[in-house]
Amino acid sequence: MDSVKYSCSICLDLLKDPVTIPCGHSYCMNCIKTHWNGEDQRRIHSCPQCRQIFKPRPVLVKNILLAELVEELKKTGLQAAPADLCYAGPEDVSCDVCTERKLKAVKSCLVCLASYCEKHLQRHYSVGQFKKHKLVEPSKKLQENICSRHDELMKVLVDEFEAVSAAAGRAEKQKELEASRQQIQQRIQDRQKDVKLLQQEVEAINVSADKTVEDSEKTFTQLIRLIQKRSSDVKQQLRSQQETEVSRVKELQEKLEQEITELKRKDAELEQLSHTEDHNQFLHNYPSVSALSESTHSSSIKSRPRRHFEDVTAAVEELRDKLQDVLRDMWTDISLRVSEVDVLLPQPEPKTRDGFLKYSQEITLDPNTANRYLLLSEGNRKVTLMEQQQSYPDHPDRFTYYYQVLSRESLTGRCYWEVERSGGAVYFSVTYKDICRNGNQNDCRFGFNDKSWTLSCGTSSYRFLYNKACTPVSGPGSSRVGVYLDHRAGVLSFYSVSETMTLLHRVQTTFTQPVHAGVRVVWTGCPDPGPALVGGPGRGEAGRG
Repeated sequence: MDSVKYSCSICLDLLKDPVTIPCGHSYCMNCIKTHWNGEDQRRIHSCPQCRQIFKPRPVLVKNILLAELVEELKKTGLQAAPADLCYAGPEDVSCDVCTERKLKAVKSCLVCLASYCEKHLQRHYSVGQFKKHKLVEPSKKLQENICSRHDELMKVLVDEFEAVSAAAGRAEKQKELEASRQQIQQRIQDRQKDVKLLQQEVEAINVSADKTVEDSEKTFTQLIRLIQKRSSDVKQQLRSQQETEVSRVKELQEKLEQEITELKRKDAELEQLSHTEDHNQFLHNYPSVSALSESTHSSSIKSRPRRHFEDVTAAVEELRDKLQDVLRDMWTDISLRVSEVDVLLPQPEPKTRDGFLKYSQEITLDPNTANRYLLLSEGNRKVTLMEQQQSYPDHPDRFTYYYQVLSRESLTGRCYWEVERSGGAVYFSVTYKDICRNGNQNDCRFGFNDKSWTLSCGTSSYRFLYNKACTPVSGPGSSRVGVYLDHRAGVLSFYSVSETMTLLHRVQTTFTQPVHAGVRVVWTGCPDPGPALVGGPGRGEAGRG
């Protein structure tokens, strides 16, 4: 005999004083009374299993036949007590139907808003109307699904006229959630890629720095050895010359001392002859005694300031001073190149003139590069096209045909300068130092080769020139043009500067070596842009003489 069939679905124990209610389900007398006593305030009494409602509250009468069957079952010794592990603990979700010691709930119903143990859950599987209920894992937060205003299962309003259930709303939000997760995962992948690139950048920085330190130490060691070698050579040459000169002087000194000894002997003979009383004897001996051997050395040795090797000292000191000048100039360049190493992500181009001026670069023009028809003035910051040639000396860096000039400064990193023109049109250029200088071929002409990037500024128009390609440029006319260079990022931008900054043209390229600022001037009225004056962060000019 199966004892489960004779168990109370409320206490899950064998029926005690069993009663059968109108729907046919049986319970312990006390269990069903306690259950209905809890429903008295609602004035509705229902079956805990099938939820059938009874009005009024049914009168309970002991089921004699069922009571006898239960007693017979007890005699067989079969019990229906659940295992201790099925009882609910403080952290568990307990069955809402159990009236005595509550069992663990195995499911919660979002329609009934109650949790059920395995026994009390059976009607959700066997009764048709319960099969449509939404069962979820046991939850203590079922009341959160009740709308406080309508006292029913919560719904999500889609708009003023349509409402969908939480399940439908969940489906829609689930799609949004998945889309958000995809975006997040993509961003994670992007950031992980960025982190990997930065790690590679750190490794590259360390490798480059270590190699540069090693190479610079090797170079400085070679330089020190070269100076030491030159010092040793000078010392050896000095000692050799010292030995030669001392030997020559001592040799002369010995000969002179021998001559002095001979002269003293001759003087003694003459003195002795001077005391001879016999006149005939005197006359006879005089010729042989008075004869003097001719001196082989000139008496031209004169006293003079003893400055034998001091000129060498002066020459070495001059070399030292020149090396100091070279080291000072080169140290400035080396220090600048070290400080220009930029491993951060490319910075955005400034938006205001004040922002550009943070990268201002003082520009001075190199007289050794200026065409002879160009006059440099104002500390080599102004260039003017003249009708007469200037008296520049010959130099291999000089432009011989085009009216062009380059800056002294080599430009790397981020820098900005402005050029102001007057009286005509001008080429403003950025170029490599190894651009051709001699002749009228395109290799020497700004904008007509792959070594120079040029903006031509006419009286009413702009053009950008690179490698013989010409691009028309529109923008407001202005006598001042700003040039922004981000050498490492390969960005070159030209701006019209007035009360505002207006971008004229931007170049994105790859610079393979340091560049120089350049200016080309043409005569006023020529189709080719002409005269200009160059400046640093504040100004530069150009004009016609």
